This record gives sequence, structure tokens and C-alpha cells, in this order.
Amino acid sequence: MQFVQGLPHGVYVGQTRVHHEQMQSSDVPELAGFNLALHVGDNPARVQKHRMQLLQDFAGYGVDKISWMNQTHSTICHTINEQMYFTAPEGDGMTTQRKHHVLMMMTADCLPIVLVNADGSEVANLHAGWKGLAHGIVENTIVAMQSQPVVAWLGAAISQDCFEIGAEVKTAFCSKYPELETAFKEGVKAGKYYADLYSIATYILKLHGVKTVLGGDQCSFSQADQYYSYRREAKTGRMATFVFMA
Repeated sequence: MQFVQGLPHGVYVGQTRVHHEQMQSSDVPELAGFNLALHVGDNPARVQKHRMQLLQDFAGYGVDKISWMNQTHSTICHTINEQMYFTAPEGDGMTTQRKHHVLMMMTADCLPIVLVNADGSEVANLHAGWKGLAHGIVENTIVAMQSQPVVAWLGAAISQDCFEIGAEVKTAFCSKYPELETAFKEGVKAGKYYADLYSIATYILKLHGVKTVLGGDQCSFSQADQYYSYRREAKTGRMATFVFMA
């Protein structure tokens, strides 16, 4: 298990990969690897074994709770501490002040963002595709937190050169934040652009008081040996970004 460096003491952040030494075999080639999503047509028992494996991986750090979400490209953020859900809550952001509690967010091209406050006593995890970013998932998650986040980590997402979008996506961002014009470059086809999710997220985060932004140097689409990518293969698994306070 590899953790991100440069975060407040006691905060552990990372992202799973396609490969894990304890991954279960699959009858569906497109879902081979350490898939953690229940909604992609995988064998539920296989996925649950993978999720239980993560709990074992984290056990040495005192982790006793993992929270997942039913992600819908929304701007909804939940505060989850002692609450126990029989069904995963709907939304795309979670924050907690409870130690030993892992927040999980699944992606396969969308951008996972982890937020941490100054003393490492509160963390958040959010799923930011272009819709979530444009409509306010970052802003809403920061508002939901009890303290100001000062550090963010950006997990693996689709890079600009691989992320072609229509003019309506560019308009959704630039009508709200005109400064984001530089996060788009014209595509080969008329009316098409290439969007830089990392630059967009970094701008929004810093505008709302996040001083340090780490990560943002991977590409889920082109690094097929490490990450799942929905744009590369529509039927695919999901990796998960995690954060917890030990």
C-alpha cells in the first residue's frame, strides 16, 4: 500500500490500482483486476472480497470503518462520522472528523480529490467529473467541512490530451470562472476542445482557500497498466481513492 507524502501528520491518502496481489479472478475480461465497483456488472461476491481485502490492508493502522457512496455526478456532500448506512448514501462528496474511518471514492477517468485541514483533524473525499466540477462539488464539499481545508491531493484522472469535450462543457466552466479559458485548448474538430481537469480543479481549490495542491500528474486513460478508464473501455472496473486519519 503506497501513501501520499506531504500531508499533515496522521493522514493517509492513496489510490488503488488495477493490480493487487489478492485480487480475485474474473470471468469477464473487461472487469479483470482489482475492481471495487458493484454497478459495472461484476460478480458482487468478487467485489465484496476486494472491499474486505482493503479493510485488511488498513487494519494495521487501526481502521475500523469504511464508507462508500452511490456516486451520481452530483454536488452532494455528506458528513459521516458514527452513522452506519445499510445502503450507500447518494452523493459525490464525504467529509469526516472521525479517526480510523476510511472514506472511499471510485473513479475511472473522473478526478478524485482529497481535502485535509491544517492539523489533520478533518478530511474529505470527493468525485469530480466535469459535471461535478462545473456545478460545484468542490465548493459544496468545502462548505460542508467544519474547518478550512488547506491541502488537496488530486488522484489519477484522464489527462488533457485524452479528454475531448464539446463547446458546452467549456461554456459551463468559463461562464462561471472566465479565468479557466486557459484550461482548454482547441481540438482538431470544429467545436471540440481538450479540457484539463487538473488545472480546473487546482484553480477552483486555490480560489476557495486551499493553499497546497498535490498530485495531478497521472493519466487514467493512457496508463492502462495501472488504471481503469471508462473512455478507453466503456465496460470497465473502478479503482478507489481513500483517505483516513490514524
